[in-house]
Amino acid sequence: MSGSLSITSAIVDPALLDLPWNLPLEVWPEDSIAVLPKGISRHLVRFAHLSGYVVAIKETSEDLARREYDMLRTLQRLDVPCVEPVAVITNRTDDEGNALDSVLVTRHLRFSLPYRALYSQTLRPDTATRLVDAQAVLLVRLHIIGFFWGDVSLSNTLFRRDAGAFAAYLVDAETGSLYDRLSDGQREHDLEIARINIAGELLDLAAGGRLDEATDPIEVSNGILAAYRTLWSELTGSESFDSTERWRIAERVERLNDLGFDIEELAIRTDDSGSQVRIQPKVVDAGHHQRRLLRLTGLDAEENQARRLLNDLDAYAATNYGADADEEIAAHEWLATVFEPVIRAIPRELKGKLEPAEVFHQMLEHRWYLSQNEKRDVPLAEAVGSYIDTVLRHRRDEATVIDPPTGAFTLPIAIVDEEDWRDKV
Repeated sequence: MSGSLSITSAIVDPALLDLPWNLPLEVWPEDSIAVLPKGISRHLVRFAHLSGYVVAIKETSEDLARREYDMLRTLQRLDVPCVEPVAVITNRTDDEGNALDSVLVTRHLRFSLPYRALYSQTLRPDTATRLVDAQAVLLVRLHIIGFFWGDVSLSNTLFRRDAGAFAAYLVDAETGSLYDRLSDGQREHDLEIARINIAGELLDLAAGGRLDEATDPIEVSNGILAAYRTLWSELTGSESFDSTERWRIAERVERLNDLGFDIEELAIRTDDSGSQVRIQPKVVDAGHHQRRLLRLTGLDAEENQARRLLNDLDAYAATNYGADADEEIAAHEWLATVFEPVIRAIPRELKGKLEPAEVFHQMLEHRWYLSQNEKRDVPLAEAVGSYIDTVLRHRRDEATVIDPPTGAFTLPIAIVDEEDWRDKV
C-alpha cells in the first residue's frame, strides 16, 4: 500500500488496511480473492475475504462510490432489503504513484445467489416466474419509500430462498434516487426498465441454452407488471363499502398481513350520509411475520420462512396448550423442543448448505410428503434423518457456492430446486 489512502467505513475493521489496494482489482492475487458467482456488472467486481466474512469490491469513480455508499446506508435505515455497505476506498495509487480507481466495498449476502446461478441445467419456467415475482415485491417496497431505482434488473439483484419462493435484495444503487414520493410516471418508468431488462436477461439465457424451452422470456418479463400492480393496489389503493360492512376493515388489514405487511396508519372516512365508508392504508410496513417470529423466538428469517415457522409454532401451541395458550410460553417450548433439535441434528459438514430457517421449512415439506406417501404420521426425528440423507446431503453449499474453473467445459452450478427433492420422496 502506498500514497495517502483514504477509507470511509461504517465499521471498525483494521483488516481493511491489509487488502492490496495498491493493485488494480483485476490483478489482485488469488490468496485475496473469494471465488463466488456474480452477476453482470458495468464495473469490475471481485470478492475478497475480510475478517471471517466475504466482501464485494467494485471499482468505480469516487463520486459514484460515495453516492452509492450513502444511498445504501439510507436504504438500510429504512429497512429495505439491500446489501450492507462496508467502506469507500479513495486516493488509491500503485507503487509508481499512478492513480487507481476508487472502490465501493459491500458485505456479501450469505446464502444469496445471482439469478444466473439459480438453475441446474436450465432455468425452469416456475423458477423464472418466482424470480420476477420477488423482483416485483422488492420494487413495490422501494417505490413505497420513494426510491426510484433507474436500473431494475435481475443482474442488480441477489436472491435468497424463502420457503418455496425467493426474497430479492437490491445490490446496485448507483442509479437510484430517493424522493419524498414517486409520481405515477416515475413508477411506470421503473417498471418499463424492469420489463425490458428482464426480457433481455432471459433472452440471453435462452441464447445460451440455459432457459427451458417452455419459458417465454417476454411473457415472464411482462409478468412483473401484473405482479407489481396487484401488490401496489392492495397496499395503497382505497376501498369503499357500506357502513354495515365494517367487518371489511378487519378483512383488509388481514389481507395485508397475509401479504407480509403491517399497517401503521389507516385512514377511515364516511360520506355525509354516513352510509358509505372509505378506507385507505396510509403507511404500510413490510415484514409482519418476520417481526412476530423475531419477537416470539429471536429467530431472524425471511418473510415466507417466518410465515411457515409461525404456522408450525401455532399448530404446536394449539396441540399442546389449547385455545388459551400463552403464545410466548408456547414459542419458548417450540423453540427448545422442535426447532433447535432439528437444526442441531444437521451434521457440521452440511451446515453451509442452507440457512437454518430454510432447512426447517424444507424439512417440514419433506415430512409432509413422506406422511402422504406412507399414509402415516411420520415422526419428526425420522423425517429429519430422511431429509438429511436424501435431500440436504445432495445440495451444493449456498453459503459459499464456487464457480467452475475457467477454461474448462463444465456443467453450470447445480442448485437443487424444491421440485427436485420432492421428486425424490
